[in-house]
Amino acid sequence: MEKKKTLVLGATTNPARYAYLAADRLVAAGHDIVNIGIKTGESAGVEIQRADVVIPDIDTVTLYIGPQRQPEYYDYILETQPKRIIFNPGTENPELETLAKQQGIETVRACTLVLLSTGQY
Repeated sequence: MEKKKTLVLGATTNPARYAYLAADRLVAAGHDIVNIGIKTGESAGVEIQRADVVIPDIDTVTLYIGPQRQPEYYDYILETQPKRIIFNPGTENPELETLAKQQGIETVRACTLVLLSTGQY
């Protein structure tokens, strides 16, 4: 399996949230993760950071913030230059998809948890 360094945007310390489950499952599957969120703490043993430093070598950005909150992160996401962005259910955003595609970034409307559980990640 190829390791894919993944940025979890919308990372949380709340175990009831999908972002928390995704972080756990990504780490369990052997992927390195970067947690970006607004609250401090950690998820899957990895500190949650603010979106103020662009992290290099990101393969995938998986979104866990709704489209209404995404515009403030557009520049950050695009400057990260991931290979792909996964729009999890409820995060679909045609505007961001268009911006990403213009920069050659693959966009996928899918559920990270499903992709991991079916071996398609």
